[in-house]
Amino acid sequence: MEQEHISLNKYISDTGMCSRRDADKLIEAGRVKINDIVARKGNRVTATDQVFVDDVLIVNKAKPIYIALNKPIGIVCTTDARDPDNIITYLGYKERIFPIGRLDKMSQGLILLTNDGDIVNKILRAGNYHEKEYIVTVNKPIDSAFVKTMSAGVPILDTVTRPCTVQKIDDYTFSIILTQGLNRQIRRMCEFLGYQVKALNRIRIMDIKLDGIAYDTWRYLTDEEIARLMQMVKDSRK
Repeated sequence: MEQEHISLNKYISDTGMCSRRDADKLIEAGRVKINDIVARKGNRVTATDQVFVDDVLIVNKAKPIYIALNKPIGIVCTTDARDPDNIITYLGYKERIFPIGRLDKMSQGLILLTNDGDIVNKILRAGNYHEKEYIVTVNKPIDSAFVKTMSAGVPILDTVTRPCTVQKIDDYTFSIILTQGLNRQIRRMCEFLGYQVKALNRIRIMDIKLDGIAYDTWRYLTDEEIARLMQMVKDSRK
């Protein structure tokens, strides 16, 4: 089914930010982007597009939506409709939403989706130190040196990863709690130590747990979960 297109100035106006005329002024001044591209007057957008004004994501002032998905392997955490495996097309949700952060295509587990741009920024900003927990299976037995080194920090991507909590579950499996989200971080950390990740499952984001969400299914966050989430990010930097 072809996606509905609406004019960019109407989209901006519908968020309550300003009138269509003022939206056109923002566009003409080069202050508006659609995804990562500077917008032009007359552009149109779809439900899978993200619109930024002065590099700040804007969303309609609709009722906030918070979804917890147990992402299957093979789905890509992008809103780019050109990718046939994008998470928005996969989910097929009736309203405009977007994922909070990423989970590798070949990884599975918990990913949150929302239309609340403010909470996205608060959760993702590394300086806010919000926890994410994973269960990881590797290709050869884990020893105490592996656990110690992973916990202390590993040099990847021109930096050293933050100290984190690592616990051995069995000879090939461990849990890890991170407070940062470098690109393919766990896989790169393991590779540095001579291991290959065979399976990676995210089981927790902050206080939201994967428990009870079957593989390849989703549910709305409960009112209690949303309240706890808001409490945890209330002092976070945007």
